[in-house]
Amino acid sequence: MDIDLAPDTTEELRRFAFGKNWRRFLTSINSERLAAAERSLRDMLEIERLDGARFLDVGSGSGIFSLAARNLGARVHSFDYDPDSVACAEGLKATRFPNDSQWTIARASALDTTYLSGLGDWDVVYCWGVAHHTGDMWRALGNVADCVAPAGKLFVAIYNDQGLISRYWLRVKRAYNSNWALRMAITAFHLPYLFFGRLISRVLTGRLMAARGMSLWYDMVDWLGGYPFEVAKPEAVFDFFRKRGFSMLTFRTCGGRHGCNEFVFMHERGGGVGGET
Repeated sequence: MDIDLAPDTTEELRRFAFGKNWRRFLTSINSERLAAAERSLRDMLEIERLDGARFLDVGSGSGIFSLAARNLGARVHSFDYDPDSVACAEGLKATRFPNDSQWTIARASALDTTYLSGLGDWDVVYCWGVAHHTGDMWRALGNVADCVAPAGKLFVAIYNDQGLISRYWLRVKRAYNSNWALRMAITAFHLPYLFFGRLISRVLTGRLMAARGMSLWYDMVDWLGGYPFEVAKPEAVFDFFRKRGFSMLTFRTCGGRHGCNEFVFMHERGGGVGGET
């Protein structure tokens, strides 16, 4: 049975400042990180280019994947609930694609059905690590599924349901967003495991750059503070989208640990994106 980790609506003030964390991350974006983000899209979507494809970035965060998709030739629309995240995407666009009509940016929520229904259909809908932070994950996933064009692809990532361990992380995240003192204590307590342990592992394996071009430090901050927080077992995600006319193309598990399981689904009515059949 899936654990319901949806937050109480009275705890909106505990929402983590995702955008402020991403604005700090932007200072570390370089060509290597951007190349890793582009490689992630190519690998999971099983394409080389996105020329002419319509790419919807739901909860664009730092904006790096909107930029990666634009670099791969897509027409991009980015939106995020957090105004600082919107500013991140706008900053990247101003620097890399100034005055570009093929990349538009807005502030909106994945829970806003009216807004999403007005966007039309998209060849690729990218919703990585977003729906589980909205406070109503399944509703958000249903909304973004409705944005996928016939034969389009939906790339989502959802936190893995670890049962009691997920309940532990829920308490951590609520406490982290309660006050400054708890935030410092929680960071110090988890630093050896979430930062130094992973750093040593990457040094030993020669994988200093994260697969998606993200930063080890800012990923840790995002994990500890990321609230609202919901989780799902992979089979629950499979079943949810199967009932909505999607078939799964690609699946990458986090190995039963905390973190995200990644899924790429295709809307079953038709062929493929980017010239595929």
